[in-house]
Amino acid sequence: MKNSRQSVTDEDRKRLVILAIILFSLFSVLIAQFYKIQIIEGEKWSQEGLKQHYFVVQEPFLRGTFYSNASVRSGHAEMPRPLVVDIQKFHLYIDPKSIPEVFRNPIATHLMEIIPLSPEEKAVFREQFDKKSRSRKLAMWLDKESQERVVEWWKLYAQQNGIARNAIYFVTDYQRSYPFGKLLGQVLHTIQNKKDEKTHQALPTGGLELYFNRYLKGTQGKRLLMRSPRNAFEMGTVIDVPHNGADIYLTINCFLQTIAEEELAKGVENAKAKAGWAVMMDPRSGEILALAQYPFFYPPDYQLFFNDPKNTENTKVKAVTDANEPGSIMKPITLAVALKANEELKKMAKAPLFDPEVKMNTSDTHFHGRRKPLKDLHPHSFMNMNMAIQKSSNVYMARLIERVVATFGADWYRAVLHDTFGLGEKTHIELSAESGGLLPTSGKMHPNGTLEWSGPTPYSLAIGHNIQTNTIQMVRAYAVFANGGYLVEPTLIRKIVKTDQEGKETVLVDNTTAGRMARFPRVLDPETVKLLVKGLKYVTKPGGAAPRADVPEYTEAGKTGTAEKIVDGAYAKNKNCSSFVGFTPVENSAFVLMVVMDEPEAVFLPGVGKNTLGGICAAPVFREIAKRSLEYLGVEPDDPNKTDWVNETRQLKKLYETWNNK
Repeated sequence: MKNSRQSVTDEDRKRLVILAIILFSLFSVLIAQFYKIQIIEGEKWSQEGLKQHYFVVQEPFLRGTFYSNASVRSGHAEMPRPLVVDIQKFHLYIDPKSIPEVFRNPIATHLMEIIPLSPEEKAVFREQFDKKSRSRKLAMWLDKESQERVVEWWKLYAQQNGIARNAIYFVTDYQRSYPFGKLLGQVLHTIQNKKDEKTHQALPTGGLELYFNRYLKGTQGKRLLMRSPRNAFEMGTVIDVPHNGADIYLTINCFLQTIAEEELAKGVENAKAKAGWAVMMDPRSGEILALAQYPFFYPPDYQLFFNDPKNTENTKVKAVTDANEPGSIMKPITLAVALKANEELKKMAKAPLFDPEVKMNTSDTHFHGRRKPLKDLHPHSFMNMNMAIQKSSNVYMARLIERVVATFGADWYRAVLHDTFGLGEKTHIELSAESGGLLPTSGKMHPNGTLEWSGPTPYSLAIGHNIQTNTIQMVRAYAVFANGGYLVEPTLIRKIVKTDQEGKETVLVDNTTAGRMARFPRVLDPETVKLLVKGLKYVTKPGGAAPRADVPEYTEAGKTGTAEKIVDGAYAKNKNCSSFVGFTPVENSAFVLMVVMDEPEAVFLPGVGKNTLGGICAAPVFREIAKRSLEYLGVEPDDPNKTDWVNETRQLKKLYETWNNK
């Protein structure tokens, strides 16, 4: 018996030891798991726990605003006008897990009565209530009225049915709005409605919105909301303050832009053209005062434009992106090259290439290297420089360049076009996709394998063929004539200003300093400029190519251009790019203005002439924009009775008739 009891006791002890070991092991595992959860993974599980009670929504920033130029009218103080405004909107969200299944249908039905939705949108709307998620977006860009209607109904409904008040909540956002509608649409562009899901940043569609996105975009903030029946969805704590984007003060004046757009639209319709655009620039500062294009682009309807290839074409800023042959507006530049050659020869104590006052034989239309004669619209026997610019003579210009190349060489000629007028390179205007155009280079090949520069090339360049330029380039070139010989830098921007939370302003970009204008190089001698301007004044007078550009009560100088467009590598006979570029008043010009008509209807207007000519379709638009703009700017008329240049025009006519036996 004794041995038996002893054996049982030992057996019990073994069991107790094993049990103790098991319990200790389990306790150790529990301690280790507790340590892992509380210490090692403490932050992770704390966040998971907070998610059951709190959630974070994005706190939006204000994207930078574009402001109109308010400084163009001397002596008239104006407040900068916003060209875009960010309007507060609301995105509607739900927390499906906080909404009992029995209430989902009635809640969805009532919300769909408040929020206008298509049948397809309604189906997607209802599906969101059944998602296994704590946050689903129901609707975007609701206005304040719709948001308040939802809030008013939901407060009572949630209270009556014991549902967490923030089972439905709103996230505030800002939507671009355009107080001037279509004004400056292609230049400004817009941002897409749907933002990048990772960065929460707006996606620009083009224009200045895209070019300056790095300045315009801000930084999202964060707001902490609590999931609780006692906490309203409109409450929350900002845990990360948003930072707004920088504001951009443009050189564009909204009133000048309005004038340009109105007159351009009329001109395009009258000419039955495919499109048209106009650029107005201050010739001294290079500031673009207006940049109009028709057909218009309305930013809020951007999807309609980008979903239709025909309309997509109208979203581009064609004055920047499209390079065409300039045609006869190149001829004053040709004269500038020849006069510059005279200056060089004078320094070398040699005889000049030509005398602007002396007649030149223009009856011989054959040029070395050209298979076909180079003709004028009307044949002339003899001309001087002023007659040639007034009548837009091809032969006279080609003869001058023939002498230039024979004396200084083709490379010198090309260098003057590039260095003096900036042709063949981008202006670096603040817009994407600018075309640098084409200025032929000796020895360089076209994509089709032919040489860019051959024997006849100088004659073609002299009359605006075999060269491609964009409108900004040509406006800058004519600014050289209007400002006394300086090559300016075109710009759309006056200032970019960042304002912090305390209201302190920091200027990030400043193009209004005197130092900027001081950098502009003088590229033409003042006397050369005077000779060219005198010649350009004859163009808008009787006997010139553009009397329809004559601005009532003001002096003006300018030139017409009519060039056939190149389609599939060949000239299209009935597709023209027609233009007029000029400046007014002639002394101390308020602006340089170029008007382009893209593919005006190829018809003959009885008593007027060919509709495709720049002097017919583009010149009247120049006149109307210039007249209204000068009145707005408060520029005093410098020729109220239109007597300026009358005697000079009569004398030139008499001399021309004598030389040509008219």
